[in-house]
Amino acid sequence: MTKHIGIVGCSAEGAALCYKTICTESPALLGPHAHPEISMHTFSLADYVKCLDENNLAGIGELMLASAAKLKLQGADFVICPDNTIHQAFDYVKRESPLPWLHIAEVVVASAKARGFQRLGILGTQWLVESDVYPQKIEDAGLSWQRPATGEIAEIGRIIMQELVYGIFKPESVAYFQQVIGGLKEKGCDAVILGCTEIPLIIDDSNSLLPTLNSNRLLALAAIAQATA
Repeated sequence: MTKHIGIVGCSAEGAALCYKTICTESPALLGPHAHPEISMHTFSLADYVKCLDENNLAGIGELMLASAAKLKLQGADFVICPDNTIHQAFDYVKRESPLPWLHIAEVVVASAKARGFQRLGILGTQWLVESDVYPQKIEDAGLSWQRPATGEIAEIGRIIMQELVYGIFKPESVAYFQQVIGGLKEKGCDAVILGCTEIPLIIDDSNSLLPTLNSNRLLALAAIAQATA
């Protein structure tokens, strides 16, 4: 028997990729076509964006908790959220949640430490990169971190929210990400966190100047491990 995974979705592309990864990676452990039971609940992305624009972390937390409550009713044993940005509200969510959660940044940083990386570049939405979601977890693990330049943070955020979340993938946007990753490498980073769950749709180890830490895939694999433990 495996545990029932609940997915608290936020953006469609990121949530869909996480669901697909769980389904396609599970057969290696469970046998052909097999994966744990999975349920997903998503509020409108617009509801989250409104709270982010207003810096309303309590509002974000309430949305996440409402999803968790619905997933509990569907039988989920634990929940994950394939969205880095809204983990800003995680401390509030963890205190009030009806179900246990896996924290995406904890999963990513644990992988970075296990692989021997020391200085991590952080990519993601402007809300995420300017927050302490990753810096706090990175420092707790005894590692260091680096953000892109201010203008780069804003442009990456624009690409994510105006292109990637809509499934729009432009060659010039891929090139821009590659340029920013190159800059992080010059600043001493030995790996880069793909801290938006849509970034892996255009960037991976094959086209990045730094080894990548794919937050979406790492969370999905952690969920499989938790469900099959």
